[in-house]
Amino acid sequence: MAEPTGDIGLIGLAVMGQNLILNMNDKGFTVVASNRNKDKVTHFLENEAKGTKVQGAFSNEELVAKLKKPRKIVILVKAGPPVDEIISQLVPLLEKGDIIIDGGNSHYPDSIRRTKELEAKGLLFVGSGVSGGEEGARYGPSLMPGGSPAAWSAIQPIFQATAAQVNGEPCCDWVGETGAGHYVKMVHNGIEYGDMQLIAEAYDILKRGLGVSDSEIADIFNKWNTGVLDSFLIDITANILKFNDDDGVPMVNKILDQAGQKGTGKWTAINALDAGMPVTLIGEAVFARCLSAIKEERTRASKVIAGPAKEPFKGDKAQFIDDLEQALYASKIISYTQGFMLMRQTAKDLDWNLNYAGIAQMWRGGCIIKSVFLGDITAAYTKNPQLESLLFDDFFNKAVHKAQPGWRRIIAQAVLWGIPTPAFSTALAFFDGYRSEVVPANLLQAQRDYFGAHTFRVLPGFESDKLQPGKDIHINWTGRGGNVSASTYIA
Repeated sequence: MAEPTGDIGLIGLAVMGQNLILNMNDKGFTVVASNRNKDKVTHFLENEAKGTKVQGAFSNEELVAKLKKPRKIVILVKAGPPVDEIISQLVPLLEKGDIIIDGGNSHYPDSIRRTKELEAKGLLFVGSGVSGGEEGARYGPSLMPGGSPAAWSAIQPIFQATAAQVNGEPCCDWVGETGAGHYVKMVHNGIEYGDMQLIAEAYDILKRGLGVSDSEIADIFNKWNTGVLDSFLIDITANILKFNDDDGVPMVNKILDQAGQKGTGKWTAINALDAGMPVTLIGEAVFARCLSAIKEERTRASKVIAGPAKEPFKGDKAQFIDDLEQALYASKIISYTQGFMLMRQTAKDLDWNLNYAGIAQMWRGGCIIKSVFLGDITAAYTKNPQLESLLFDDFFNKAVHKAQPGWRRIIAQAVLWGIPTPAFSTALAFFDGYRSEVVPANLLQAQRDYFGAHTFRVLPGFESDKLQPGKDIHINWTGRGGNVSASTYIA
């Protein structure tokens, strides 16, 4: 048999798989393409891949035989059992040191499990987040690989050449151990939910509040896209708002107001609850989609539940729009602050070594949340890799303080109009809670101890024989209760 010439194999010829193969081919790598439906391989070779160096494989045995060692095989299929099925088919055909790469949207616990299972068999596993949609896959996505560290040197040249480039730097670096790659992609998607919800709320305020036309709103977004909000999502939002149907009506006005979701935002919110981290903005973004889904119930409610009488805006319109830009910027800072807090906590819990400056760098290009703003996050974590919170960084601290007056005015006005701002509002609530040395949790603890003997701890300076410092204390609040406290546990 001829000497194998394939640099990397890829199983799964849907749009992402095909575009990633063509991208790798453009960068000089020989890719072996495979798919469960063999006709798809033939069609790809005779059409999209015609005239390229792409090779086809019509069985797993042929795929493995065409790859140089260590063999590197990317799986791009639906997450869950299909990934495990393909892995089980490949394992008997591979040798020690060969690498299986899952490039789908897998849940990170699956990647943790797969890393351990394959390493026990002498193989290496990489779970890589891939962001940027079909255009990103074709011309340069954000790639977030994690898993078996020994695999990185073998896949690094291919991955970093294939990824998007920003100022000569690839939007790809090694993320961390076991499931870290898919974990960071999950948080990326959660942040994406938050960014999209914030933009939608800004659009709603301009449209329903100020009464601005879709075309004018597009102009506002285009202007914002030249400043601190310069990003892919702001850019495409302006384009969407300018797009009219054949009858001249903006297409966006013909779209049913029910948002779908594929689960990664929900996974992020669940992970935040499990980790005990207040990632409130992503949570509200997920719930906003859930609220949008009950369209028929909202329609019935709109007929019987009255809000405030709509008063025309009498203030300075230009100032209001500037305030809104600052409110969006400040809320975005809070969302990313929360996302990085969550990653830090999970890294601590799972003993991962995450490179936060590298993660922000990976997100600067190629992906859905790419923005100028991420360069500032990269700078913050480059300056201080152990940064506790973005709000402790001078740049972001000053930015939030500058935005604060307008941020508060926008939310106050939206409340008076009766326009819901779950993401804007929770961002400000988090900000005010985070900067509060004292919050009313003392009363919560008193209530818990009163009705359930759940105990409390005493503040420094109030110690006594009855109130011992550092001890879990139960008080007989009514004189009728006992002195036995409940077990302490975390649900």
